[in-house]
Amino acid sequence: MNRTTLSLIAGATALAAVTGFAALTAPAASGGDTARTAARLPVEQTRLLCPEPSTSDIAETSYTSFTPVAQGVGGSGKAELTAATAQSADGSGPASGSGSGSGKGGKTSKSGKSTKTQSNAPTLTPKEPGTPVTGDSSGADTPALVGTATGRFAPGWTVQETTQVAAGSGRGLLGTNCTAPDTEFWFPGASTVASRTDYVHLTNPDDSAAVVDIELYGKDGNLKSTVGEGITVQPHSSEPVLLSTLTNAQEADLTVHVGVRSGRVAAAVQALDDKLGGDWLAASTDPAGSLVMPGIPKDASDVRLVAFVPGDADADLKVRLSSSSGQITPAGNETLHVKSGMTTALDLGDVTRGEAGSLVLTPNGSPVPVVAALRVVRGKGDKQETAFIPATAPVSARASVAGNTAKGTTLALSAPGGTATVKVTASAGSEGGTAVTKQYTLKGGTTQDVDAPVPSGLKGAYALTVEPVSGGPVYAARTLETTSEGVPAFTVQTLPDDRGTVAVPEAGQDLSVLLKK
Repeated sequence: MNRTTLSLIAGATALAAVTGFAALTAPAASGGDTARTAARLPVEQTRLLCPEPSTSDIAETSYTSFTPVAQGVGGSGKAELTAATAQSADGSGPASGSGSGSGKGGKTSKSGKSTKTQSNAPTLTPKEPGTPVTGDSSGADTPALVGTATGRFAPGWTVQETTQVAAGSGRGLLGTNCTAPDTEFWFPGASTVASRTDYVHLTNPDDSAAVVDIELYGKDGNLKSTVGEGITVQPHSSEPVLLSTLTNAQEADLTVHVGVRSGRVAAAVQALDDKLGGDWLAASTDPAGSLVMPGIPKDASDVRLVAFVPGDADADLKVRLSSSSGQITPAGNETLHVKSGMTTALDLGDVTRGEAGSLVLTPNGSPVPVVAALRVVRGKGDKQETAFIPATAPVSARASVAGNTAKGTTLALSAPGGTATVKVTASAGSEGGTAVTKQYTLKGGTTQDVDAPVPSGLKGAYALTVEPVSGGPVYAARTLETTSEGVPAFTVQTLPDDRGTVAVPEAGQDLSVLLKK
């Protein structure tokens, strides 16, 4: 071995000692190729973004922040929400053009103001995981919020935003889980008819501007327009875009596609109806051949399915309702054909007929990726209210939903495949109470409105955490309801997995990479 090689090895050894240099270690071969399973460790940071709740002067909004107790998590950390108000280059004030006005091509902001006031942002400072903290705001000046949780508050952090509006377009109960930033979103179920006022809210958590394209797809395909191209969302700001300014077409059933050219945003659609109330439409889960929309209220008076195929092939789907007694086929709506690039709607009426239910779509032939959502109406005549249930992912490890109250909370659990056992924990209350846990067994193919646990001695709001124990996949949704002026106001949030852990491959030193030419 020559002097140069020895010097290289010595240098490499020093580098490894100082910097912890590592490379992935190849799996050991002991009688076969046995791959090592990556360890799952708690995430160290979570970002969540809450859209601007309302422009109504009589809106009352509550926020609940919650992190479930997780094993193997200790030390310090914090979770905080701040107003999404863009800053100028010198940090002295709002950046020009942020969150703003009509602009060229009708890129109209919901508020017509450059920013909402920092002073009206709620203050939520949790002290310990396992205990939720709440905050309130009122009126039309509450801004969108940018949230960050670190350390022990990061794994599974969730924030619920719930708004009650007593009168006007979109009156009722509007709720949403504050969402993580991403680069693509699909929203089947939006509309541009005269009775609807739908906005897509884009919130940018980062230090650089994001550039976003919004595409609309109706019953005949893409509503071609350049107005939705290249929308700039300033750093740390939110941009509400009125969908009717992106097209002249009045479409009852639209699919909205949000694609991010640069940066990342959180996106949500606020759907407001003059007669049927309103709610937030969350994004559908990633396109898939089979989809589940859990938690249709048992007293739903009208259910409408909206589906879209992003790819080049048409989709043929079986339509099934997973009820408390098993899977049934809606009479006259056994299958659904969805043409590529076109939004298709199916009116299912009062499909639940007094039983809790989830809608299950499966391939009727070769699987084709699809996105879908339900518009659900409760009540009759002039006392109707609307909520949306997007297709969602199953709870693989854990999911939480906050903002629950002693009355008016319903938890729906669905096991569309095999029998499953789940554990549900009701957290301590925000103002007092002790956590309670129950276990449930779900028969395969069924959906159950379970008698969810309530913290003993509850004061304030609480969170529910769902954890599968054994068996097939489980899907979950939570309904909040109240009565306002005789109207059955309600909102539904699905519970996808909280992704509170991340796979970390085993690593070890491998200095040979420094010697390769």
